[in-house]
Amino acid sequence: MSRKDSRGMFAAVLGKLDEEATTEQATARSASPHLMKVAAGVRHMQERSELAERLLKNADQIVELEPELILPSTIDDRFDSAYDDAAIAEIVASIEERGQIVPGLVRPLENEPGKFQIVYGRRRLAAAKQLGIKFKTAIRSLSDEEAVIFQGEENTAREDLSFIEKCLFAVAQEEAGFKRETICASLSTGKSHISEMIRIGQSLPKSVLYAIGKAPGIGRGRWEEFAKLWQQNTPDHAIETLLSHTDFKALSSDERFLKILSKLTSRQKAQAQPTQKPKNLSNSTQWNAIDRAVNVSVKRSQKKTTLSIEAADSTKFADFITNQLDELYAAFKRQ
Repeated sequence: MSRKDSRGMFAAVLGKLDEEATTEQATARSASPHLMKVAAGVRHMQERSELAERLLKNADQIVELEPELILPSTIDDRFDSAYDDAAIAEIVASIEERGQIVPGLVRPLENEPGKFQIVYGRRRLAAAKQLGIKFKTAIRSLSDEEAVIFQGEENTAREDLSFIEKCLFAVAQEEAGFKRETICASLSTGKSHISEMIRIGQSLPKSVLYAIGKAPGIGRGRWEEFAKLWQQNTPDHAIETLLSHTDFKALSSDERFLKILSKLTSRQKAQAQPTQKPKNLSNSTQWNAIDRAVNVSVKRSQKKTTLSIEAADSTKFADFITNQLDELYAAFKRQ
């Protein structure tokens, strides 16, 4: 079947499904879960078909390569956990049942003849390695900038990277020396947004980010709040202990994020509480002479005590007290 015929088939099937779904909604006010699942599957196949068509049209050639000949990208766009056995189990099952429908994209390495570098399709490559089969891929000569743009565009098109993964992808490019124009193109966004993503990614320790994971349900606003709180509060031993706790690791990635955010929020609230002054350390007393000719005020604070003398001849009285200080201090020590 030609690609043109297959696309027509997809359109016809989707049209029929949409028509049936509309009828279903009119009678039951909700589409059949089974019907919606089938429709989602067909749309997924159509998207993959269009991607494959684009590769066939633009790439130099499509071949099957031994996975061992393909080296990883120097710019990470996902957490390492995205490639473990559990994360790629669905892809492995799909390839095992129907074969690898959509090729990846690699580029030849000039300094290592016969070797290639993955541009995108890393999870499909991991699945091929696990199954012990060759990896179907397009081969195209690309510059470093072109490769990273293709890598980012393919992930962005599938809306598969979480916000923090995009931040780390931008940071990795920044640290590798790519220009902002390249980073913007790889993530299909503007310079101001890229600057913000890089700021967030660089403001948080990678050890903390890796402990949290991709947090797919946590968007830009919550990560901004998290980064701000982290910068305002010096991390303490309690958070380090939390990161290594077994119960914490058992939580989902989103739950781990919220757990640490809650800790940071509670700590900021505690630090914002005004400190109470010790009792009886901030007051004043008065002493008056019997003849009312002299008035002495004693003011106490947490750090000092001040005596103030008010009298017609206050200077002489103050001199008198000053001359008696040695005797007064000795009497104080004896008491």
